[in-house]
Amino acid sequence: MTRTVSAIALVAAIAAPLPTLAQSQGDWTLGFGIHNVSPQGGDSATTPGLIDVEDNARPTLTFEYFVADRIGIEVLAAWPFEHDINLVGTGKVATTKHLPPTISLQYHFVNNSTMTPFVGVGINYTHFFDEQGVGALAASAVDLSDSWGLAAHAGVDFKVSDRGALRLDVRYIDIESDLKINGVKQGKVKIDPLVFGVAYVHRF
Repeated sequence: MTRTVSAIALVAAIAAPLPTLAQSQGDWTLGFGIHNVSPQGGDSATTPGLIDVEDNARPTLTFEYFVADRIGIEVLAAWPFEHDINLVGTGKVATTKHLPPTISLQYHFVNNSTMTPFVGVGINYTHFFDEQGVGALAASAVDLSDSWGLAAHAGVDFKVSDRGALRLDVRYIDIESDLKINGVKQGKVKIDPLVFGVAYVHRF
């Protein structure tokens, strides 16, 4: 969690003092990019320190509508992420896919430059599916429950045209899931990923 707060604070601290470009009420944007989900947790209540969830990168899509000058509501969607789940000392024991739609309220800083930093907070819903036991759990039924949690977002848009920008951003998402093996609850798995990405954003 300390690394999460530090990463988001660093983006905001670097970007906030810079002059920026404003977005106006009624504008909307589409963003096309790729993001890497890097789980920071992975521990289960019954196996602390033994579970490791690997990174995965996938294409992403964002839509943002500006309800006021510099204030937008953004929806994040993505191609399903796929993760290998490892048990330390044993190796890969499961795989899973998930969809993490996230809605955020965002503030875009203002001034007169080609750089526009922004920050946001929101809520995430993560749907896990297609869980598969492998290796030591090949004969077991593995299930991860869906998750609701808070999300934080920060980034910088670099203007490349009158309506286009290259976006670099980072998110923190609070993801915690109930783990069941053969129908027996094993505890909660805290994934809590940092999500790093790059995208092209077009304003309409």
